[in-house]
Amino acid sequence: MHIPVLLREAVDSLAVRQGGVYVDGTLGRAGHAREILLCGGAGTTLVGVDRDEQALAESAARLDGVSGAKVVLVHGCHGSIAEIVRGKGIGEVDGILLDLGVSSPQLDEAERGFSFRADGPLDMRMDRSRGVTAATLVATRTESELVEILRTLGEEPNARRIARALVQARALRPIETTGQLAELVERTVGRRGPHHPATRTFQALRMAVNDEIGELERALDGGLGLLKVGGRFAVITFESLTDRIVKRFFAAHAGHMVSLQQGGERWEGELPRVRPVTRHAVVASEQETIVNPRARSAKLRTVERMAA
Repeated sequence: MHIPVLLREAVDSLAVRQGGVYVDGTLGRAGHAREILLCGGAGTTLVGVDRDEQALAESAARLDGVSGAKVVLVHGCHGSIAEIVRGKGIGEVDGILLDLGVSSPQLDEAERGFSFRADGPLDMRMDRSRGVTAATLVATRTESELVEILRTLGEEPNARRIARALVQARALRPIETTGQLAELVERTVGRRGPHHPATRTFQALRMAVNDEIGELERALDGGLGLLKVGGRFAVITFESLTDRIVKRFFAAHAGHMVSLQQGGERWEGELPRVRPVTRHAVVASEQETIVNPRARSAKLRTVERMAA
């Protein structure tokens, strides 16, 4: 069962108002979206976007008739939320939520290829109707390209050793399953500590297959432009890489005051201007991490759009 992470904290940070317009750019199984609708009540509009068609189908049933709200579900990527929302005739919105990373149902389904806990095809596509699989990526990228993926997206200190091992192994037979990949990485770098040595490799390949950094950057930029003054943007991340991107983006738009030589001060920063709702990243309580261990790495950051 999928348990939405930081549910109360995320929805509260959006300050949901009755009859507002909200966007869940990573709808998943609609845990956060349903709570937004319950808080907003009748007259609320929710645009839910997800690239996983299975998740959309399940969410449609969960959101049907909730609070008499209007629900619009779209098969697409969160990087396109600005185009999607405007394409529905909506000019501005009151709030946007992104819950990044891979969902628990995706991890639990071996055939999706996201996890090494059970052997399955090395796929990793969130949208199985398009794009190349992780198996194709591993089979076709050069050693230097694989090093860059592992180092940049997985922050893997053994990137070069793993990339070399992948190239050598694929010359003998294709690497087509999660079990093959996990075993190869473990054999290459050994096993120390509580985490599986292939964790960072799986993260890096998943991010590359789904262009997660590009999607995030486009979603942040496009989403901020959708917000009306007073609207809020909340983002939940699970990796240090994506959290840094969100933190720096929000900080750039929050800007800072600069003292002027002639006296007084002036604000400097990226437009549109925002103010932090959460001064520091909000993390899960100890009680939540006991119930849902996946919440341990979750961080929530929220900003509110201000007048220029």
